[in-house]
Amino acid sequence: MQLPLVVGVDGSDSSLTAVDWAVDEAARHGLPLHLVHASRWETYEGIKPSFSTDRSAEEVLAEHIVASGVERARRRTPEVNVSGEALTEDAVSALLRAGPAAFALVTGSRGRGEIAGMLLGSVSLAVAARAVCPVIVIRGADSNRGGGFGRVVVGVGAAAGGAGAVRFAFREAQARGCDLTAVRAWRNPSQEPVDHMLPADDAARLREERASAGLEDALREAQREHPRVDVRRRTVEGPAHRVLLEAAARADLVVLGAQRRHGHFGLQLGRVAHTLLHHSECPVAVVPQPI
Repeated sequence: MQLPLVVGVDGSDSSLTAVDWAVDEAARHGLPLHLVHASRWETYEGIKPSFSTDRSAEEVLAEHIVASGVERARRRTPEVNVSGEALTEDAVSALLRAGPAAFALVTGSRGRGEIAGMLLGSVSLAVAARAVCPVIVIRGADSNRGGGFGRVVVGVGAAAGGAGAVRFAFREAQARGCDLTAVRAWRNPSQEPVDHMLPADDAARLREERASAGLEDALREAQREHPRVDVRRRTVEGPAHRVLLEAAARADLVVLGAQRRHGHFGLQLGRVAHTLLHHSECPVAVVPQPI
């Protein structure tokens, strides 16, 4: 059985944009789409006696949000199998609970109750930091969200264990029929200590060569599995968050790996992930990876 693509909806413009993106994504991968709206309406309306036939305004609103989202998705792409549900729990818990049985979780960048001008909604950030499956936060300009650049970008770090993000990026590029740009940032030894007593130019060249070799190693297996994907390799000097932010401006999706701590404390979302989630000009996929 195919795992569904799960998208969180709350009636906001941002979540409707996420629904549009998600139904297109589901069609690309041949997946069912499941819409989830979660709200503790009982907290606001009070628990009614079991014999009461009255329904709270929040409960009616929740069901309307789900129904309108399902209708919107079906009208956009009729061939996708779309379902939805309204749950009586907080949004973060509901989406995290759906994660183990989801292909990926999709959220908008800001929710209905978020303060205007916020860079990223609290629900999206919490889900990206704790989910056990890939989380895709939909943000950026129409041209990026709509596939106007024909490019997926994946950030490849120095740490081992990023194979999940790389495989996810290759699958996305193949499903979209677009190019994949794999980016690895490296730092100039004038800004970072080195083990070798070398002239600055030689030390910089050594760092770049190591970055290129590491990038090649990280891509090798996934490229064997997806030989039709056209891959462009880039090793760029500079801070990784800035390098990837620049690459994301001309991409349809940027994919990042995030390490999982031992236990149940969520992902280690470092500076790179936080920067992209708050400032990227295209949708951001955060893929859990083991340590």
